[in-house]
Amino acid sequence: MSPLLPRRGSRTARVALAATAVAVASSLTLTACSGSDSSDRGGDDATVRVGLVLEPTSLDIRTQFGAALDQVLIDNVYQGLVGRTADGEIRDVLASRHEVSADGKTYTFTLREGTTFQDGKPVTAADVVWSLQQAKDNASYVDSAKLAGVTSITSPSDGVVELQLAQPDSDLLFSLTGRAGLVLEQAAKNDLSDSANGTGPYEVSSWKQGDSLTFSRNDDYWGTEPKVAKIVFRYITDPSTAVNAMANGDLDVLNPVDGTLASQLQGNQDITLHRGRTTDKYTLAFNDAQAPFTDKRVRQAIRQAIDPKALIKAIGGTGVEQGGPIPELDPGYQDLTSIDAYDPDNAKKLLAEAGQSDLDLTLTYANVYPATIGDVLKSQLAEVGITLKVERVDFATWLDQVFTKKDFQLSMVDHVEERDFGNWANPDYYFGYDNPEVQRLYAESIAATSQTEKEQALREAARIVSEDAAGEWLYTATEITAVRKGVTGFPVDGGNSRLDLAGLAVR
Repeated sequence: MSPLLPRRGSRTARVALAATAVAVASSLTLTACSGSDSSDRGGDDATVRVGLVLEPTSLDIRTQFGAALDQVLIDNVYQGLVGRTADGEIRDVLASRHEVSADGKTYTFTLREGTTFQDGKPVTAADVVWSLQQAKDNASYVDSAKLAGVTSITSPSDGVVELQLAQPDSDLLFSLTGRAGLVLEQAAKNDLSDSANGTGPYEVSSWKQGDSLTFSRNDDYWGTEPKVAKIVFRYITDPSTAVNAMANGDLDVLNPVDGTLASQLQGNQDITLHRGRTTDKYTLAFNDAQAPFTDKRVRQAIRQAIDPKALIKAIGGTGVEQGGPIPELDPGYQDLTSIDAYDPDNAKKLLAEAGQSDLDLTLTYANVYPATIGDVLKSQLAEVGITLKVERVDFATWLDQVFTKKDFQLSMVDHVEERDFGNWANPDYYFGYDNPEVQRLYAESIAATSQTEKEQALREAARIVSEDAAGEWLYTATEITAVRKGVTGFPVDGGNSRLDLAGLAVR
């Protein structure tokens, strides 16, 4: 697919290319780089080069799965009525204010005046109603189900949008900060697979698949003007190559830094390493709908065969134990690390009871994740009599084979999304986990009208999932971000899921 370039003259020619992923170095330059033009080194004309990991296979924010799209497109190119603060609180964006009725069934949004799409057209209530209705009605759209409880989406008066619900939904505002709530222009004709026409502070000026993605400042942005002229993302999946690029001055930001290689950047006076918190759940998924994982004893044995502390040490210490499906930063968290804790002797007993003392399994995971993880799991499972074959595949293959077709035994992936416990209450999700009590409790948490009730239901459901050994939560990642001297405003918490770069600047 050839990229659609943004305008160089008239506003109508500037449907920008969308982007979603991850990036790394480029010939464009900034601070402390030889051969760069001085106008690129700082101030409003700066170009910031950001190294990321995961590349999307399409730019279609509606239908393409994968956190790589959310990471760079949401907030920067696409926006919704509401967004999230760095602390996960709700903030108004395309809406100037919002109200929720006392019974929790009516949400009213007043649109902010003067907001525009990147082709210069004004954002209207009709665009908002159409966007949300499309997201709700098309099951193929990512997160469509998050609007399932909305019974009507209307504009009762000029500049006002109203959502009616059959029952309260405590997650609705949060859902509207993600894909389900993005506002697109109804009249736009651009191909979403390789272009975007959002409302955000940046446009996409070029996309070289497999290499780089470039954002340019939206000079007609309705909000506060961005403080840099360009952001260049490049995709670097090899951790050593990425760290070398940062050390050599080819990158201004690297997210994340492999924990085993971070020492190579320590002591560099031009680079600061920031350690941030995340909701990145490195999850060992069992295909719970297929044997031998239909036997709870096998699932428990695998969990008890794994030593999370040793695994975290092997990856450079960039993680904390999790023990259950909800990470510490999400509502409903509780310390469940004592459930099926490391106990290889008991793991052997459980396998013997299940008649699986000599078990052969295959672990399939994307090669964007370290080989170290597979190596450690293979070694630890061997100690209890499980022979593990490790197959690392490209991410597109993983999406097709594991996520879509559910053709796997074990898999490992970083589930970066916040508040995604609902996956364990969805029997159609690739986990294949089907527990009516968990589904009931999750529905109860959604319908709760108080935060206390919501979190209590989530805690109960999460404990059941962990005690049922539905999967193994290897660790919650702690993220190391390398930032070059002079660069400010780059998020250092939760960067794998969302990178709001509106405040990015270069001194």
